[in-house]
Amino acid sequence: MNFDELLVKLTALNESTGYFHIIKPTQPGLNGIEQFLNQFGVIIMFAVCIALLYLAIKKQYEPLLLLPIGFGGLLANIPLIDMAQEGGFLHQIYVMGIESGLFPLFIFMGVGAMTDFGPLIANPKTALLGGAAQFGIFGALLGALALGTYAGLGFDLKDAASIGIIGGADGPTSIFVTSKLSPDLLGAIAVAAYSYMALVPIIQPPIMKLLTTEKERKIEMVQLREVSKTEKIVFPLLVLFICAIFLPDATPLIGSLTFGNLARECGVVDRLSKTLQNEFINIVTILLGLSVGSKLSAEQFLTVQTLGILFLGLFAFVLATASGVIFAKIMNLVSKTKINPLIGAAGVSAVPMAARVVNKVGQESNPQNFLLMHAMGPNVSGVIGSALAAGVLIALCK
Repeated sequence: MNFDELLVKLTALNESTGYFHIIKPTQPGLNGIEQFLNQFGVIIMFAVCIALLYLAIKKQYEPLLLLPIGFGGLLANIPLIDMAQEGGFLHQIYVMGIESGLFPLFIFMGVGAMTDFGPLIANPKTALLGGAAQFGIFGALLGALALGTYAGLGFDLKDAASIGIIGGADGPTSIFVTSKLSPDLLGAIAVAAYSYMALVPIIQPPIMKLLTTEKERKIEMVQLREVSKTEKIVFPLLVLFICAIFLPDATPLIGSLTFGNLARECGVVDRLSKTLQNEFINIVTILLGLSVGSKLSAEQFLTVQTLGILFLGLFAFVLATASGVIFAKIMNLVSKTKINPLIGAAGVSAVPMAARVVNKVGQESNPQNFLLMHAMGPNVSGVIGSALAAGVLIALCK
């Protein structure tokens, strides 16, 4: 039996069983690149998933998510085993948690329980920096529409909205929006969102230094006032009520976030708060990562659209970082109390990594400059802002 006859038999087996294979026969009408991806797609995806595992294990970039995502991708691409197909192990997890929208909401409960809103309450004007960073989301949305129209990538408004949310550097929000608007793009968008979140310490510092002077980076900020327990209890309730009135489409995300934070701050449900911060969010993170990995099959991931998504995601993240820094500089023009413009970069919602990066860059210019708690204000605001932006996009695409 020669190689061509073997391919014919494998093709017949594929048609009768629905399985996919590592080497596929060539198909007429495809160009050279498409033929290559069609034949060697699974091998390429194995390499991509191994790269994600390497970043998680060796480089420790977002290991809690890149590890299960990478491993889930390996499982989804194993020939002759339909774990990611209907009825399969990964597919059942996906339907239960992603398609239903539950996992991102559960993650937000845990994030709320782990987050201190005190710095934002103590210095409310830093909320504007979190809002400014959302320009990255809408800039990428316009970019996706432009590529869809002029580059032939086929992105419609729902696709563009799903891609744009990457600019918020918020993985759960990206998954929540994409699962509702463009589930076919989930694998590429989730990988882009979490990859850029992991690369915050690499991507943000050059942008921050480019847009600020040495003098600006040395600005020391006054110590934040102490926030009362009453304020911390009232704040999540106030945020929830305002969201429910003005942007009900964002209420599921905001409601989950504020519930987790209220459990943290009220002081009467410590067992619930600790569970949300530990066992609960850990279990959901495992299942979320595996189900996202199930969308990394060669057929879904290896497309020209994926390259466009990765490019637009990086553009969105860079624009979000730059917008926050530039808006902080504008605020200094009209404010008596100067703020260090570096904290504007923390307006993306990569909590608390972005705030730590801000602190590190600030101390490189002034070792006595402690910006961590000041940066947590726009960082927390960025979480709320990305959730509100998600509500706007969902409402826009209805």
